[in-house]
Amino acid sequence: MSNKRNKIWIAWMLVAPVLILRGFTTIYPIFTTFKNSFFDMSLLRGGEAKFIGTQNFIQMFTDEKLATSIEFTVIFTVVSMILHVVLGVGLALMLNIKFRGRKFLRTIVLIPWAMPMVVAGLAARWAFNDTYGLINDLVRRILPSFHYDWLINELSARIAVISVDLWKDVPFFAILVLAALQFIPSDLYEAAKIDGAGIIKSFFSITLPGIKNTVLTLCIFFTMWRLTSFDVVYSMTSGGPGDSTTLLSYRIMTEAFTNLNLGYASSLAVVLFAAMVVLTLIDVKYIKKINK
Repeated sequence: MSNKRNKIWIAWMLVAPVLILRGFTTIYPIFTTFKNSFFDMSLLRGGEAKFIGTQNFIQMFTDEKLATSIEFTVIFTVVSMILHVVLGVGLALMLNIKFRGRKFLRTIVLIPWAMPMVVAGLAARWAFNDTYGLINDLVRRILPSFHYDWLINELSARIAVISVDLWKDVPFFAILVLAALQFIPSDLYEAAKIDGAGIIKSFFSITLPGIKNTVLTLCIFFTMWRLTSFDVVYSMTSGGPGDSTTLLSYRIMTEAFTNLNLGYASSLAVVLFAAMVVLTLIDVKYIKKINK
């Protein structure tokens, strides 16, 4: 018994530094943000804090810019996640086919993901430029008089932001799904082929069940990453035109570091954090339900 207790104490001593570090880097900031959300705190006044209760949260109901931010955040997250699943699974299936150069293609397909999002966003900003951008240049080779500013129009700017997000992260999604495909025994496909099952039937009866848990888990993580994403907007559109491409996370950043209104920014962060917790719990419950 004494030997067992010693092992437990040693384990706690080894884990303690990590737990303490996690407390300072995660738990303390969350607690501080929650506390600041009940104060009128502006760096323009030297960081002076005045307790105002739930006033910051009430202000959200009359904040028209916030409504636009939430709208685009929902659109960005939902559309991006659906396309991540469709394109990611499709790319994974393609990379799982045996052909010459497959290993090389599996390697280079990760280049967009390895690129920092700020770099990708700046490159995309140049590509979508109406005067010297790559996209307009390619279109002008077919239609010489074509001229369109992609980042000025609200709809096309939103499409551009979502497209860059997909271009960067779909390869990573696909590689993780590809890893799950490697655990599906090839004997199952051979047996299905003997039984007369086609490609579509084999996909729904063998492939999809085999990668289901991986895809659902990835959906949880990628949804959280979409909700907290701001660098693509920061580097591409700065939230414009107007506020049409302002994500909630980007709004929090500008409220805190541009407007220097830490109190209101904290209340927005609390709302975003609560939404992420609720979505995560729903996703986990759904995964447990379908695995029963």
